Amino acid sequence: MKNVDKRILIIEDDLSIALLERDYLHIAGFKADIATDGMEGLEMVRSKAFHLIILDLMLPEVDGFELCRVIREEHDIPILMVTAKSDDIDKVRGLGLGADDYIVKPFSPNELVARVKSHLARYDRLTQSTQTNGEIYIKDLQINPTSRQVFIKGKELEFTNKEFDLLTFMALNPNQVFSKEQLFEKIWGLDSMGDTATVTVHIKRIRKKIESDTANPEYILTVWGSGYRFTGNR
Repeated sequence: MKNVDKRILIIEDDLSIALLERDYLHIAGFKADIATDGMEGLEMVRSKAFHLIILDLMLPEVDGFELCRVIREEHDIPILMVTAKSDDIDKVRGLGLGADDYIVKPFSPNELVARVKSHLARYDRLTQSTQTNGEIYIKDLQINPTSRQVFIKGKELEFTNKEFDLLTFMALNPNQVFSKEQLFEKIWGLDSMGDTATVTVHIKRIRKKIESDTANPEYILTVWGSGYRFTGNR
């Protein structure tokens, strides 16, 4: 699908910033709509089809954190979180609510467009791919790469796109140690554009879902000083 077929929703209360973002997205060939408060943004998400959402955290009516949580419950599309704060707690909270990535103000409009392109390209590959990998069974864990479903003891679990991608990649490469940098590049594909803390947050969220005891994980192990390893014992 070409950029012209992609529609982006910008939820940003500073109209001058929103218009600048929209202009750069238009130059890159995207369609873009603007919502200037949380309620308007939620109404637009529910009434129109969007391929990606650029979501500012500091919004009137409904803040970005709550909006991210609601959108993620209803839609499985990339959410790029925009924050004026560099505090890790805000990043961790946003990622924990289902955002796929974050970018800190002030940022280059070209960087924003690059992030948008990267996430859309990866989302397309994931949703349009006709994977031939069979189901993965490891202990009580079952992963279906084709239907993008995860089960523990037969019970289906809810996973965001990035959580599923990270879990599946590691499960398909068992007993290999991957650094946070390697996992970030493999799953997010942004090289140095971003923060590897994203990986730590997603690993923690995955463990909460698949591990019976997160203090003593049996699937995703931490290799101190090196990264993470998925156990391949079936």
